[in-house]
Amino acid sequence: MMIGAAGWIWMFVWVAALLFLVWLIVQPSHERTPAEDALAILRARFARGEISEAEFERAREVLGAPSQESPR
Repeated sequence: MMIGAAGWIWMFVWVAALLFLVWLIVQPSHERTPAEDALAILRARFARGEISEAEFERAREVLGAPSQESPR
């Protein structure tokens, strides 16, 4: 059985749609904001002892994070 040009086009459309759906399911979610990412990095640096508590607090204030989010 031979497939005409329209058949090949529809096959390509379905394969592209399937690949797009797989990509939507697999891609990581981007729920965190850049400020939250920066705060997470800041907390990790504090936990590793790379920065002091004073440096942590000063950087946290610059990021605009609420004061209740203390590393303790």
